[in-house]
Amino acid sequence: MKNNTPGNVMVMSDEELEQLRDKITTTPSTLPYAHHTGSALIKPEDKGKIKGRAVAAMHEQSQTQLEKIYEQVKVLVKQAEEVKTRVDISERIYEAEMKFEPIIGHDYHLYEKEDGSQVLSVISPKEWGKSMPHKHIASVKLLSDHTWKVEEENIESM
Repeated sequence: MKNNTPGNVMVMSDEELEQLRDKITTTPSTLPYAHHTGSALIKPEDKGKIKGRAVAAMHEQSQTQLEKIYEQVKVLVKQAEEVKTRVDISERIYEAEMKFEPIIGHDYHLYEKEDGSQVLSVISPKEWGKSMPHKHIASVKLLSDHTWKVEEENIESM
């Protein structure tokens, strides 16, 4: 810089101005560092720390979702077991002796005779009194899909 003018004003050459242009920007907000003393403090982020937190959050959320799915699966397994039980008892009932046509929604009672054969009856164990001729296996209800729901069962006989 040369002091060519009166009053101590400095004048820069074209080369000096060109060198300064490389050190300044017209968009200081894009700089990765503070561009003057009043600028906000810019700290570089610890990328490993950020990724670690993100991975931990991802694992926690995934675990929560997997637990919900597991609970849903348990409900489905229970429902499948109930359907299988209904099918099993239904097969036993349809193989049993029936002297009437069962009506949907009504309760019936499955008994085992002394010879091992089974019979479906409208008479409950309580209605027989002391002279119940057969061993009570289960009290059942006929459902609309023609399967049978066990209302009460004699565990020893099932």
